[in-house]
Amino acid sequence: MMPPMGPAETAPLVERLNAPQASVRLEALRRLSPPRRSDASDVNNHIHTTYSFSPYSPSKAVWMSLNAGLATAGIMDHDSISGAEEFIDAGRAAGLATTVGLECRCDFAGTSLEGRRVNNPDQLSVAYVALHGIPHPRIQEVREYFRPLQAERNRRNRRMVERLNAALAHPELALDFQRDVLPLSCHAEDGTVTERHILFALSLRLIQARGRGRPLVAYLEDTLALPLAPKVRAWLLDPANPHYPYDLLGALKSDLVQAFYVEARAECPGVRDILAFAHRIGAISAYAYLGDIAESVTGDKKAQRFEDGYLEELFQVIRELGFQAVTYMPNRNTPAQLERVQALCARHDLLQVSGVDINSPRQSFACPQLRQPQFRHLEEATWALIGHELESSEDPTRGLFAPETLRRTPVLAERVTAYAALGRRLVS
Repeated sequence: MMPPMGPAETAPLVERLNAPQASVRLEALRRLSPPRRSDASDVNNHIHTTYSFSPYSPSKAVWMSLNAGLATAGIMDHDSISGAEEFIDAGRAAGLATTVGLECRCDFAGTSLEGRRVNNPDQLSVAYVALHGIPHPRIQEVREYFRPLQAERNRRNRRMVERLNAALAHPELALDFQRDVLPLSCHAEDGTVTERHILFALSLRLIQARGRGRPLVAYLEDTLALPLAPKVRAWLLDPANPHYPYDLLGALKSDLVQAFYVEARAECPGVRDILAFAHRIGAISAYAYLGDIAESVTGDKKAQRFEDGYLEELFQVIRELGFQAVTYMPNRNTPAQLERVQALCARHDLLQVSGVDINSPRQSFACPQLRQPQFRHLEEATWALIGHELESSEDPTRGLFAPETLRRTPVLAERVTAYAALGRRLVS
């Protein structure tokens, strides 16, 4: 047995986990030979990577998951599945069970939710949904489905950069989409470019132009008239803050997006279209519950009302449309909100999926709330996702919601139990 490596040996390998080439990242992970903790039980099905916006490549995300004590990890990039194969390979190299999926926006026009603010802070009628447990043979098909939508998004991104430059009206802060924004993404590998990339480019430009600490805070508050939450202000007053660009991004995202946002249209499929696609490829379709926000956990959302005022109607609509699951984040909502969501999921026979939306270095990959008794079923649901993904990758008729499975085991709770046992057995 090889002796364990010391910090001087591991540090360069950890750095290579974010190298430009996937092959280099995976080789670094294999050489690190990270041990999986025998007591690991936490799960997280909502990890963004550099293929949408995140400090972490798929390999680095697996490494971070292991170090956080996760038993399973799920990739969930915006409009992109391009990091999934590396994520699967990284999980195998590290001995960590994985699931693959993506998050996208869809248009609820033509339903009773049209014109409502659903779970999208920036646009009415448009909602975030997740496709979980994508069968591995369908990954390329998913990539091809979203490629033209990414192209439409980039046309809108260019217009948003132009609007941002006009809104700021400070020539020294002006951004060029091609030069300043695209290099921050994995665009060349069918990664998605998001509003966060634009604001991260602006964060870097602001730091370059104004420095860190008090001068930049004064500029944000006095010149740009941005309100800063007390904890965010304290982070930005600290020039030595290692997460400075990401904290600045969070402050900008909370209040600046509305100044340059261009509504997404062509890049957002109709909700029925995305559900039909999910059904065709054997993915599990999940509505992403956000809930009214009083104070943002991550500092990048302002106080705002979302679905809670009409939640019973929303659940009726998503069930009638054919959604199979609801995904939520126990660390972002109040106990009362979560109790209500759980009760409605049970009433409408919807699978409950959880995750922590990872896109900033301040966020923990683990969610302590999941260890509470009222959330233990979310661990079982994650293992059922794994069982579904592996089974349906071998045979589409063996998925958790496949017609043959529904005929054989019509009760959702019984299917979850059976597929969770299958998932644990398949990765043991």
